[in-house]
Amino acid sequence: MRYIIYGKNLEVTEGLKQAVHDKFSKLEKFFTPETEVQVTLSVQKDNQIVEATIPMKGTILRVEPNSTDMYVSIDMAVDLLERMIRKYKTKISKYGKGELKFNDEFMEEDVDNHETVTITKSKRFAIKPMDVEEACVQMELLGHNFFVFRNAETFEVNVVYKRKDKTYGLIEPEF
Repeated sequence: MRYIIYGKNLEVTEGLKQAVHDKFSKLEKFFTPETEVQVTLSVQKDNQIVEATIPMKGTILRVEPNSTDMYVSIDMAVDLLERMIRKYKTKISKYGKGELKFNDEFMEEDVDNHETVTITKSKRFAIKPMDVEEACVQMELLGHNFFVFRNAETFEVNVVYKRKDKTYGLIEPEF
């Protein structure tokens, strides 16, 4: 695996780089050697945050654990990614989707088929054209964390969502 390590509000020391390499090497058994892992280490007040991203065609494996100790956050990131990888492998084996950046040995392991996708509720609604600001207001009025709308400028279906830091995000389709 190739590691790209960044620091945000923090100088990445050799000790932190070594800890990332040592801990994340546990994941190398799952991936091909050219797989890239982006790790951002940051500090916000008392929180030590590790943001780890593994881009794959069709999906992105991403975790962002935090704790009061950077080394604990690194351990948490590896554990969360390992669970996600096993879950994603199950979905690939079952539904045949995704780019296989996983190594062959890992893909040949038995798959736990106990997890199935169950849709418990389905909604249909009219999507009226509106601008982004109006969509954010509608989302707030409904008390939701996201809102699907047709953008009045582009006539594309967009999604606005509320981020953890109380700001808003916008998802626009790319074809």
